[in-house]
Amino acid sequence: MFRVINKRTLIQRLFMYFLPLSLIGVLIGAPFLLLFLGTASLLFWHYKQLYKLSDWLHNQKSFNPPEGEGSWEQIFDGIYRLQHRNRDKRNELAGLIRRFREGAEAVPDAVIVLQKDLSIVWCNKLAVQVLGLKWPSDSGQRLDNLIRHPDFAKYMNNNDFHEPLELDSPLGTEQILEFRVMPYETQLMVVVRDVTQLKMLEQIRKDFVANVSHELRTPLTVISGYLEMMDADAMPPLGIWGKAHGTMSEQCERMNGLVNQLLILSRIEGPRKTEQDELVDIPNMLKLILVQTETLNADKKHVIELEVDANLSILGKTEELRSAFSNLIFNAIHYIPEPGHIRIVWQMKNGEAHFAVHDNGEGIGPEHIGRLTERFYRVDQARSRKTGGSGLGLAITKHVLSRHESHLNIDSVVGEGSCFSFSFSNERVKNLK
Repeated sequence: MFRVINKRTLIQRLFMYFLPLSLIGVLIGAPFLLLFLGTASLLFWHYKQLYKLSDWLHNQKSFNPPEGEGSWEQIFDGIYRLQHRNRDKRNELAGLIRRFREGAEAVPDAVIVLQKDLSIVWCNKLAVQVLGLKWPSDSGQRLDNLIRHPDFAKYMNNNDFHEPLELDSPLGTEQILEFRVMPYETQLMVVVRDVTQLKMLEQIRKDFVANVSHELRTPLTVISGYLEMMDADAMPPLGIWGKAHGTMSEQCERMNGLVNQLLILSRIEGPRKTEQDELVDIPNMLKLILVQTETLNADKKHVIELEVDANLSILGKTEELRSAFSNLIFNAIHYIPEPGHIRIVWQMKNGEAHFAVHDNGEGIGPEHIGRLTERFYRVDQARSRKTGGSGLGLAITKHVLSRHESHLNIDSVVGEGSCFSFSFSNERVKNLK
């Protein structure tokens, strides 16, 4: 540990250096000569130390200082300590910047840092993927020159960022992006989020509310209309009353079925405890379902072909699985033109218990397949309501299968027919033999 030399100490050292020279010069009769030689020697020594310092700072790669002499030793040591502190500060700052960038990369949104003139300072990898930026070649480029959209340019130039901006993806993909801008100090942070799924869910929610309202309003309108025709004191003629009674009973049954399916759907949403599983005799269940379809198929005269492994059963929830199996079979009977051909398969396939319902109906367009499991979604609104469907069957099937670690597969070709299928993993398979 070196002691810092103050001004007084330096003056004392100079005094102790020049005093002997002066005394000797007086004794030999040449005081000015000795003082000159002493001063020249002192200057030479200082320039030598300055050269060491300059060479160390500019030419030497070593972080350690050269060996100094006298007060220069403390100067070298002070510079070394200052460099050491600066290096620690730089390392600390570099670590802080690295952690910030790692944190920004971990954010599930695209992040861009801009100057006030909208030039790009930094962006994370997700911004490159979502917005098509090129990093680091786009560093310093104005963001509104890279995202060429009038609404975006207007939003950024208005400098009012209280509300987010929603735009279609600049890459031409079917994505909706939400831009949020947060000013801080002399820069702007732009956070871009993909809200496509949120918008889709919001639209599904609106459609669901509208469809439930419509489904309930129709039978209520029919019932209230007939009630308005009736008078408590004067009943309508028997012919009108018979028709009214039958229609109101039919609409009440329709509302009751709709409410029951909504209750089932709300009950089966979410995960299920596997310890509640039981052995489900699927072959026997299919036999009971086909007995229930005999009346429905009597008028349609569809040919129903069975390929059922009589010994293949699974672990699951009986009532839920009955709903999933029956919905697919009933839909096939309801919606294919008569007389049609339906093939029901329950067999082992690729090590899994596989169920499929094949039909030779009209088929379903590819634009509808992705939405068939949405609540109340119908390919043909008029025909579906005529057959009495609620539009909830496939939604219930989807949730039942999800609770049994499975999913619904839909393959369809317009004009040729459709196949609705699902499989259960080998862990659920139980052989009755």
